[in-house]
Amino acid sequence: MTKRLISIFIPAYNEENNIAPLTEKINKVISKDNNNDYELIIVNDGSGDKTLNELEIAEKKYEFVNVISHKKNLGLTETMKSGFAKCNGEYIVFLPADLESDPEEDIPKLVGRLDEGLDLVAGWRQGRDDGKLLASKIYNIVSKSLFNVEIHDMNWIKAFKREVLDDIELRSDWHRFIVMMAANKGYKIGEVKTNWYPRNSGKSKFGLMRFPKSIIDVLVVKFNMMFGSKPMQFFSILGSLSMITGFLGLIFLAIYYFSTQTQIRPLFTLFTMLIIAGLQLFVTGFLAELVVSQKTEIENLKNNIKDLKNNKNN
Repeated sequence: MTKRLISIFIPAYNEENNIAPLTEKINKVISKDNNNDYELIIVNDGSGDKTLNELEIAEKKYEFVNVISHKKNLGLTETMKSGFAKCNGEYIVFLPADLESDPEEDIPKLVGRLDEGLDLVAGWRQGRDDGKLLASKIYNIVSKSLFNVEIHDMNWIKAFKREVLDDIELRSDWHRFIVMMAANKGYKIGEVKTNWYPRNSGKSKFGLMRFPKSIIDVLVVKFNMMFGSKPMQFFSILGSLSMITGFLGLIFLAIYYFSTQTQIRPLFTLFTMLIIAGLQLFVTGFLAELVVSQKTEIENLKNNIKDLKNNKNN
């Protein structure tokens, strides 16, 4: 029986004291699992402490450890792009380096749920007490309402099949929306309860100031899902409303003028501008459609190249 390769991806930023116990725990998981092969991809995102040194020690100690290092801090989304590009596994497990998630407990839980037929499984933190619980609840409630995804903890540990990763697009700070984007593509989504543990070392990289930005990003992602492939629908609706309001306003002003011989120039200017704005929105919609069609052609070309490479390898 051919063993499945599982990729564990972990981003690390200023986690020098957590690297050794983290890799030791993952080694225990790998040692106990005779049914799967593993690789650990850890990306050092420009840490200012001795994280890179600790990672190099771990890379020499364990043959399954692969280290990538950014020369400066690029943020989690770019770190995920770097790490995911090196993941070769059929399953990909995403964990933090801070040990708030215990790899010994959580890797088997996540992989087990994928084996049950899910395409993506998210961890649901139990016993969380890090001072950001209220903000997280609001974020998750808004996300569940907008995307109709019955997941309690959108932005925590997760595992997913390779095809999910190949089918979603990561932009700036869009790492928070992997669950929503996968659900929007029709993949089977589920969750599993996992224990939360307080940090023993280091500081959290996620402050409450990110909360307002996260809510805005949620709305942007929702808009992109609804109109990203058909922007003309959005712009035509706005353009039509603007033009109809402008025309109706001018008709009203004309009737008002003939009945009272009184001109209301500010309203005339407003309604005229609404008609012009409506026309501009239609033009914007046409341009957006051209951009989307070009993007689709590029994606099709990439898929054709990928298929050709796969055929050559086979």
